[in-house]
Amino acid sequence: MARWTGGCMCGAVRYELASEPFDCGWCHCRTCQLTSGSPAMVFASVPVADLRWTQGGDEVRQVRSSSFGHRSFCSECGTPFLMQVDHQPETLDFSVATLDRPGAVAPAFHIFWGSKVPWFNPRDELPRHDRFRPDTRGLQGTEPPGD
Repeated sequence: MARWTGGCMCGAVRYELASEPFDCGWCHCRTCQLTSGSPAMVFASVPVADLRWTQGGDEVRQVRSSSFGHRSFCSECGTPFLMQVDHQPETLDFSVATLDRPGAVAPAFHIFWGSKVPWFNPRDELPRHDRFRPDTRGLQGTEPPGD
């Protein structure tokens, strides 16, 4: 089994994942842009119980970032770690760039393409969705307001 570990820029916070990440994709929503300071972020999912803070868990802060979710980040350096959404309480999304080996998890789609920064043009062939993917777990035919 692969060991999935990661942490923040300053080294204050470290984590370990007990399972392989899934549902990896680019998010182009405005909140991801503001959180990361870049045109998009790559997230992947794991079950909530499969993330364990191995160092500095008390340094992780949380903020409500939309009407349907919140973000967690290092209070020392600001590295964005997690997004948890109300419609998927059994999982959390983590920033793939915080993994020690971020190249081991590849994105498979783009969401919130409708919020994409106009000059950012990924030249991949991945599916693009204006908002959430149509098969997003937990939406049950209704979609939370946009970011």
